[in-house]
Amino acid sequence: MNMKRRQFVTLCGSLAIGAGSRAAFADDKGLREPVHRVAKAPNSVEPTPLHPLDRALEIARSGLAGCQENIDDYTAILIKRERIDNVLGAHEYMQVKIRNRKVRNGHVVQPLSVYINFLKPSSVKGREVIYVEGRNDNNIIAHEGGLKGKFLPTVNLPPDGMLAMRGQRYPMTEIGVENLIVKLIERGQQARKFNDVQCEFRKNARVKDRVCTVLQVTQPTKQPSLEFYQASVFIDDKLNVPIRYIAYDWPKYTDAPLDVLEEYNYLNLKVNVGLKDEDFDPRNPAYKFY
Repeated sequence: MNMKRRQFVTLCGSLAIGAGSRAAFADDKGLREPVHRVAKAPNSVEPTPLHPLDRALEIARSGLAGCQENIDDYTAILIKRERIDNVLGAHEYMQVKIRNRKVRNGHVVQPLSVYINFLKPSSVKGREVIYVEGRNDNNIIAHEGGLKGKFLPTVNLPPDGMLAMRGQRYPMTEIGVENLIVKLIERGQQARKFNDVQCEFRKNARVKDRVCTVLQVTQPTKQPSLEFYQASVFIDDKLNVPIRYIAYDWPKYTDAPLDVLEEYNYLNLKVNVGLKDEDFDPRNPAYKFY
């Protein structure tokens, strides 16, 4: 997958997966930006075979197969920030509902379906976006929140169009845990071509109340096909899917602080909750599209 400067939401400002956080989510039952701790115990580092990325790719492929087989849908609080035109945006908080794409005998039996409700910051609070693969001419349906939402109409936009991509790295069609795993596999396959890539595993990290294994990949030499200098993936030990991803650019000089490229966190992830068609219907009376 060509990782261009693309993103996944609409309208002016920012809405796609993934270092430390400072702003609180204080008005939502004490939820804060991702809390993560990595164990320092000597036995927390595990050896990797052959190429350092072989084990990481094995874990990612296993996670993808498990996600495709066992996870139909999920809800979460997605917290993301992205660097666009060399400017790192603020953390954005979103309530997301997602149904995974399911294919049986070559036919799509459940299209990728996404509902997003922006929670923070105030510049995007109240914005809602819906995308259902194959419906509405494959356009997203969106409206602004706050005062703008009272005067601006609900709009239909191509997910990769100029308005929908403004301030975003990826289109909305690439949102979600499953798409994140696909991207990680593709990036890992590219990185495997280079012998100086380093890979390290650490156990007993935490993202809020979830116990995770951390995969940290460092790519010392900048190559045209590589997307980042260093990235950390927090894999939920119970669900075997990534719930936190953060990537950094190559340092500008020796010992320079690393600049965040992108960060995505899936907090309060609840799988197979039984989402219905009305969860992705803009005329749902619980929503404010019309």
